[in-house]
Amino acid sequence: MTTAPPGDALDEPLDAPATRGRARKYAQLQAVIHRAAVEVFASDGLAGASTQAIADKAGLSKAQLHYYIESKEALYRQVLQGIIDDWIGVFGFSDEAFGPRKVLSDLIRRKMVFSFEHPLRSRIFTAEMMRGAPVLRPMMDHSQQRTDQAAAVIQNWIDQGLMDPVDPMLFLFHLWAVTQFYADHATQVALFRKVAESDERDRRYLIEQVTEFLLKGAGVR
Repeated sequence: MTTAPPGDALDEPLDAPATRGRARKYAQLQAVIHRAAVEVFASDGLAGASTQAIADKAGLSKAQLHYYIESKEALYRQVLQGIIDDWIGVFGFSDEAFGPRKVLSDLIRRKMVFSFEHPLRSRIFTAEMMRGAPVLRPMMDHSQQRTDQAAAVIQNWIDQGLMDPVDPMLFLFHLWAVTQFYADHATQVALFRKVAESDERDRRYLIEQVTEFLLKGAGVR
């Protein structure tokens, strides 16, 4: 594309020599589009989302949005890739030598904090999985490797007698399921517990309770 759509200086051709300030503005606009896409995909799904809705949420015209994205589907893949990258960071194990109580406690805390702070991203991931992960499946190789590595670490702790002989992969699934509940059902949790969803004190309490529940279930010494 060689001509820019109507708009401000951000809409000038990106293949022209760019100043550092323009590059910064471009990155800021991409972040705005990404946040808008997360909101729309979380509420409407891929099938129900429209580029018009994303443009409206981002404060752009539809023509401006299409200048910066290839397609709705490409933007959805970009959002999913960002979520996968986040999960890889969240599920990274610290030094195995610290032992299961510290490492798993840290993992549970990171996962729940991410769920609290980024519930829409968590819900997009869940919705994609529930429809068979047609877009996500080809992007999961790195996550599979990291999960296999985590399961191997857990098996090593079991072999050392630091945990009960649980199925390592199923334990990771159980950890995911329990912590993910607080992202997908945050409104229900707050409603039944009669607290605000953003109550930091209650969030710390939930992390403590979930951590003890999961570690006891796995017989962590």
